Amino acid sequence: MTMLLDTAVLPPRDRAEAFYAAMMSASVPSRVEHEDPDGDVHARMDFWQLGTPDLFRNEGSGIRLVRTPKHVRIGGPERLALAVQVTGSSVFSQGGRDRRVRTGELMLVDLTAPYDFAWTGRGASQAFQIDYADLGLSVETIRAAASRLPSSPVYDLVLNHLTALPGILESLHDTPSAGMIGESTTQLVRALLTSAADDDTGPPAMADVLFSRITWYVRRHLRDPALGPAQIAAAHNVSVRYLYKLFADHHRSLEQWLITERLQGAARQLADPASRHLPIAVIAARWGFDDATHFTRRFRRAYGITPREWRG
Repeated sequence: MTMLLDTAVLPPRDRAEAFYAAMMSASVPSRVEHEDPDGDVHARMDFWQLGTPDLFRNEGSGIRLVRTPKHVRIGGPERLALAVQVTGSSVFSQGGRDRRVRTGELMLVDLTAPYDFAWTGRGASQAFQIDYADLGLSVETIRAAASRLPSSPVYDLVLNHLTALPGILESLHDTPSAGMIGESTTQLVRALLTSAADDDTGPPAMADVLFSRITWYVRRHLRDPALGPAQIAAAHNVSVRYLYKLFADHHRSLEQWLITERLQGAARQLADPASRHLPIAVIAARWGFDDATHFTRRFRRAYGITPREWRG
């Protein structure tokens, strides 16, 4: 965990500026308005990096965050956030929809679009932030799911999981397991969105469900040297041609994604002290790279250093 901000250690006159700086470092550009800017501004922000996704928690006095079209044009990562209102209640507006988010409820925030989010008094919100590319769902599915989250059969499961994450992550600080938690949470978020959108979008959502099943299957079988398009397609009763189309529809190259996943697995094992005794070539082979030279070349292209330098 990284504590981004604790205003209790700052003079009151510096708190609003410090809040803005911390918020911008953890999320996307937006306008920050405090309920009582000249009075009791207080907040604590914590941040956990979970591989590519992250978890961000903000607790404090009343605030309003406004992401305008100008902020969107400035740019920012193509991400979304699934947030739980931990304490208090908030008002959230996006895409022409206004809703009150009460304690213990989830909301989906498209960080690439304008929005308005606010609470009064004391409140706390906790957001799992993830790249659209890693989520692997169509824009249509995500938009359909946004207003239908409670209809999903996994809503309570995801809500309880996100609520419990900070306590879980405290015991996994600075371990490879944190990245695994990030991957697992991504899978849960994907299941929530596809199931919530299913009744509303029909076939596109079903394709997203199939895509989620396939990526889950691949990650479980990354160490299988026979894993390839033919095996993946056969395991899911689709043609190889449709498999390639499915990945293309999700703006991914099957081969490149498979290599990237295997490289990430190898990188995690190389950094794991428990694997220190294993030669690099053995680790490479375990992740589907039979040619050690080819593995080193791919690894260096992805991470900018050799596997030996990565291991340190």
